Amino acid sequence: MNNSRRVYSTEAGRVHPSTPARSPASPGPPVPNDGVVRIFRDRSGRNGKVVTVIRGLPAREVDERAGALKRLCGAGGAVKDGTVEIQGDHRERIAERLRALGYTVKLAGG
Repeated sequence: MNNSRRVYSTEAGRVHPSTPARSPASPGPPVPNDGVVRIFRDRSGRNGKVVTVIRGLPAREVDERAGALKRLCGAGGAVKDGTVEIQGDHRERIAERLRALGYTVKLAGG
């Protein structure tokens, strides 16, 4: 429980750990591990700025593909928890490239 803090309770005079706070930006809906790469467009927790989120890439290829996709789009981005986030709406361009590389791609979300 390294993310909790102790809170004093007057009921029994004991100290109880509080519940850990939820992260402000949830990672989104859970994605099944079925070999399909899903590409989302997301704005939540980003002050209205659009980010393209790619989930379902094999774990050993995430860093390599992230760099190549950022160069393809000419945009910045990051790898977080096995997902690739690229700044801006680049779903079609990314889907086309991943299909050319042999991935099964699905455009998910709005």
